[in-house]
Amino acid sequence: MTKFIARFASSAGFIAVSAGALAAQQPACATGNDGLTLPKGFCAVMVAESLGRVRHLAVAPNGDIFAAKAGAKGGIVVLRDVNGDGRAETIANFYEGLGGSGIALGPDAVYFAQTDKILRFPWHPGALAPEGAPEVIASGLPTGGHGEKGLALGPNGALFVSFGSASNSCQPPSGDRMGPTPGQNPCPELPVRAGVWRFDANKLNQTPADGKRWATGLRNAMSISVDPATGVLYSGVHGRDQLTENWKFPAEDGRENPAETFYQLTEGTDAGWPYCYFDSRKKEKLQNPEYGGDGTKAGDCGSKATPLASFPGHWAPNATTIYRGTQFPAAYRGGAFIAFHGSWNRAPAPQQGFRIEFVPMSNGKAAGAPTDFATPAGDPVSIRFSGLAVGPDGSLYLGADQNQKIWRVMYRP
Repeated sequence: MTKFIARFASSAGFIAVSAGALAAQQPACATGNDGLTLPKGFCAVMVAESLGRVRHLAVAPNGDIFAAKAGAKGGIVVLRDVNGDGRAETIANFYEGLGGSGIALGPDAVYFAQTDKILRFPWHPGALAPEGAPEVIASGLPTGGHGEKGLALGPNGALFVSFGSASNSCQPPSGDRMGPTPGQNPCPELPVRAGVWRFDANKLNQTPADGKRWATGLRNAMSISVDPATGVLYSGVHGRDQLTENWKFPAEDGRENPAETFYQLTEGTDAGWPYCYFDSRKKEKLQNPEYGGDGTKAGDCGSKATPLASFPGHWAPNATTIYRGTQFPAAYRGGAFIAFHGSWNRAPAPQQGFRIEFVPMSNGKAAGAPTDFATPAGDPVSIRFSGLAVGPDGSLYLGADQNQKIWRVMYRP
């Protein structure tokens, strides 16, 4: 049963009608942007905190925010700004159960990705609770390793789901993350993992065998999103680890490589994992050492897909969204925002990431270098971003799982 936290208006009908109008208002900016550093002209307000491990976000046409929550006591939480101040007065548990990362809103349903299945909840826009029990769209999805699933609705009933790899670089299970241990060739994971699969969003009780492998060679592409204007799929991808620890690459190479990458995923895309990685400084695909690489050899990796943008190693891209709002300046329209969770394995050098990056785009291609958009105002590693969504008024919503917070970012020239 849906549980309401904080205060809510006495008439559910009044809330549903007024929430959209209130969401379109521009609330006051918070002092200090509630802990964010933003470009000139932008400001922020914290929508809510103490939410649990919020992961991916979606925003309904009336401005309600849906957030997937990870963990054993996860599920879906929905937030509503009742009085137009930018903060959520109503917070409802739309679904309580095993958590997940992926979430998407259809015209009459909410889709939620747990690690082993995709659930669909019948839903009427404006409602704070599902209209019935969840239906299983797909089950038996691969678990373990990089088990969190990204989720995106595409055109013509497409439901895209990312399957992360079971391993770091397709070494044998007994030698995963150990070195120097050669990788398996051919990699047995590729037919069933390390890619994005297309399912039918309207068909129940599918299995992985019913899905179509849309893109491959993606170690962990949980941050998938569809451009609402074109229907094209994009993803930020986590690169492999342990080039230095297992293969004696210079320490700087192990910190900076492989690059974290951002791809356009047309049908049939092959990004090259586990055979190849993208060098963050040379800006080219090189062979992984498990397959004979030494930091200089390209082999046949030049035939693999080239990312639209790349970033230093281990930043961990956890969410993406293509901005099609009109509130932000024209330079942002059609561009990509990428939420980075931050590194854990760049020591003894400082950890990095922990930010929202912006990639300007034109006609589906990068139109300039990535730039910082949102960073912590205090400790530079203090906010672990995990979710992104664009609201109906063009505001950008940011979520952070370990911080248990969601912010709303607005443009105020």
